Amino acid sequence: MGFRQRIMAPGSKILGGMTAVLFVGWALAQPQAERPGYEVASIKPNNSSSGSSRSNGSKGQIVFNNVSLKRLIERAYSVKPFQVVAPDWTESVHFDIAAKYPPDTKDKDRPLMLRALLEDRFKLAVHRESKEVQGYELLVAKKGFKLKPVEPGVANTNSRGAYAQTLTATKVSMDGLADYVARNLDKAVVDKTGITGVYDFEFRWSKEVQTSNDGEADAPTLFAALEESLGLRLQAHKVPLTMFIVDHVERMPDEN
Repeated sequence: MGFRQRIMAPGSKILGGMTAVLFVGWALAQPQAERPGYEVASIKPNNSSSGSSRSNGSKGQIVFNNVSLKRLIERAYSVKPFQVVAPDWTESVHFDIAAKYPPDTKDKDRPLMLRALLEDRFKLAVHRESKEVQGYELLVAKKGFKLKPVEPGVANTNSRGAYAQTLTATKVSMDGLADYVARNLDKAVVDKTGITGVYDFEFRWSKEVQTSNDGEADAPTLFAALEESLGLRLQAHKVPLTMFIVDHVERMPDEN
């Protein structure tokens, strides 16, 4: 008569020579951590063809107006445009989203809620790849930082203008400023200022030096504006970058 080895699941008992498995599929039945999610969210396509988009956040809700699907993916992972590799059409489809946060939502959970929304409603799936790229470090200029910190709160930025732009920022950190600069230069920018806290500021800049009729410089480059208005500078440097590759995403979301 051969010998048979009996492998028992945790919590099993021998009853009358038979194994009674108390936890069937024990490993699979372990509870998974719940993803943070919105209490309720409405998604509507925006076909206005407007060149303007904005987002407004508060303690209770987040509202996106005319925001592209690619930008939503960037927000969900807190990354820059050049970090996301996605189908071209994700930049041409735009949406209006209004979502309500659960009570006592933590700031760190807000991107996770947007990520869950995209995964559930757009069937978003991504994977990550790491590489080193040429970019910039944001540093304090020789003459020193020019701003004073303000009370923390909800960060907001508003950029207006076409060729020459004016950035108005309230309660924005240096990391948030680096994010703005990176988006406009389309290069990786890493905050190396060592400056903590949040700040209110405004400055005007253009992609090239723009002159008025009398020959005087009207709007400096972004590099010059950062130094003149804020006391910061950009230095070319290779920086590590994590790329987010979109493996799948639907063009239209599931119904509200």
